[in-house]
Amino acid sequence: MQNLPAFKEFMNQPRKVVIVTHVKPDADALGSSLGLAGYLKKKGHTVKVITPSDYPDFLTWMPGNSEVLIFQKDKPKAAEAFISQSDIVFCLDFSSLQRINELGKMVEKATAKKVLIDHHLEPEKFAEFEQWDDTAASTAELVYKLIRDIGDEDLVDQNIANCLYAGIMTDTGGFRHPNTTYEVFQIASALVAHGADPSGVSKLIYDTNTLERLRLMGFVLSEKLNVLPEYRTAFITLSAEELKKFGSQTGDTEGLVNYGLSIKGIRLSALISDRKENIKLSFRSLGSFSVNELARKHFEGGGHRNAAGGQTNLTLDETVKKFLDLLPQYKDQLLAD
Repeated sequence: MQNLPAFKEFMNQPRKVVIVTHVKPDADALGSSLGLAGYLKKKGHTVKVITPSDYPDFLTWMPGNSEVLIFQKDKPKAAEAFISQSDIVFCLDFSSLQRINELGKMVEKATAKKVLIDHHLEPEKFAEFEQWDDTAASTAELVYKLIRDIGDEDLVDQNIANCLYAGIMTDTGGFRHPNTTYEVFQIASALVAHGADPSGVSKLIYDTNTLERLRLMGFVLSEKLNVLPEYRTAFITLSAEELKKFGSQTGDTEGLVNYGLSIKGIRLSALISDRKENIKLSFRSLGSFSVNELARKHFEGGGHRNAAGGQTNLTLDETVKKFLDLLPQYKDQLLAD
């Protein structure tokens, strides 16, 4: 961390702490937040985790989940009160305050010190302290490294370890993505030594489905997966009506975009879904093709080189047309390698 001595000195006495993470938190966002919260509570701090929105039911097993304040569901005034009265705000797993919607303005105007812990590209400069590394596989990895660098590894118990392990496991795709390094395995091993349960965490996240989600998945694979071999691209579209038909809940579309990328010869996969408030896009790529650049330039988004997201205020059909119209200008890159 930058300015680690100053950070340690500031945290040397009990503080009012708020931890915020991005909209629709995934396992890394929630796991790193609750893992950090568990650690800070052991250090004698008062901690509140706030998420801008709800999150998948398969993440609610995480220790500390019952105490999370969900901005969408709870009174916004409660979130504002916690943030305005805090001494320090930790911003986890996002690089821009826009990624936390209305909470962004609250964090920006708060007099509290800010800490950024993140691994996404091109972070905004809004924090006094930064634990940022775009080569890190996950934010959970960076949380563990911060605890280790402070010298508090012994405070990592089973609950903290399981939360952090969940973040590392999912952001490496079950240790299958290219971001799975020797250091990632070292940290995962250390978390297991502290009590993390790889089999149990994997079961809770990957193998806990509703019947509706499985039927949605079958529908997508049989009816909605489009392949454009001339661009080495696959894409899926889901309308609001289709999502409603299958009783889709938060998290039910998680991972669908990866199926397109699993097709032999495909380098770019996109999931384009109508979420009523706007159109959401999820991108995945292989090799040197940067979906971060694609999302930033054309879809008000960003992320990592091979995994990014975006959004539009167009209709679903208009968004699909925009995406397809962009492919010719990226054809050479998609056909390279």
